[in-house]
Formats: sequence, C-alpha cells, structure tokens
Amino acid sequence: MTGEGASALPSEWLARHGWFPGRDIGAQAEELIEFRVQDSVRQGHPLTLFQRAATFIHSYGLLKLPHPKAEGSALHLDPKGRYEGDAEEIAELSEGLGTLLFPVGFEEADLSLLLVDDKERFFFLHHTGAYYAGEGASQMFDWFINNVDLPDAEDLFVS
Repeated sequence: MTGEGASALPSEWLARHGWFPGRDIGAQAEELIEFRVQDSVRQGHPLTLFQRAATFIHSYGLLKLPHPKAEGSALHLDPKGRYEGDAEEIAELSEGLGTLLFPVGFEEADLSLLLVDDKERFFFLHHTGAYYAGEGASQMFDWFINNVDLPDAEDLFVS
C-alpha cells in the first residue's frame, strides 16, 4: 500500500509517479508505437495508429502507476506489454465496437491490456473478457484508483 487514500485525485496520484502537464517522451513514444505496430503485423492483424493513441503515449508513456489500494497491482503505460494472439483479440474487439483501438499499456497483476479508441474511450482486454474503462484519461485513471466495477465492453458494441 502506498499510503494514498480513497480520495486521491488522479492528477495528484499521477504527479506522485512522474506525470506532469506537458510531459512528452518524444522519440521514445515513437519507438514504443513502432514496436507495437510491427508486432501486430507479425501476428497478422496490423494495428492502425491514430492521433489520440499517439498523444496518450507521448504524454503518459513509460509511467508505472502503482495502485493506491491494491498492493502488487500497477498500471504500466507501455504499449509493448503484450501476449501472443493479442492483436487478433484487439481486432475482434475493434470490430464489435466499430472503432479503431490501440494498446497504450497494461495492468501488472494479470496483463490486462489497456486500449484506447479514436473517441478516447478506454478498455481493458482481460482473459475473462473486455471491459469499458471510461471516457477520457481522467475518468479512466479515476475508475482505476477507485476500483470501479467496469461494465462489459459488449454493452457498447455497434453490431
């Protein structure tokens, strides 16, 4: 436990772990993105990068954000977190949602992939299914640190 209370604001929590307004990891973000795109091509399900995903990775990339209430749990904002076959699962979820998705990180405890869509909605792709994790980075971080029960992503499917 890091000592952060239930009322921790996402911005305060982020600041404690290295984020600040205007943060940009520059060329490192481009390397992360290129690695992830190439890996998806290798898997036979190429990912398409879009501006919201690139902006998120530039701003939050490479942060490790320990969960304030669950020891051993952390959000790694590194799109290189992956497993074999994940590109196909991302493509299937993308099709169901009718939108592009790009991985921007993962949850340490169970390697749930954190995805963002081109509308800046966030999703966790977990071995038990896909879950909607909020709209916009602030809501996603707020829901994460406050252990909000996440609705099924299928509730947002267009088909």
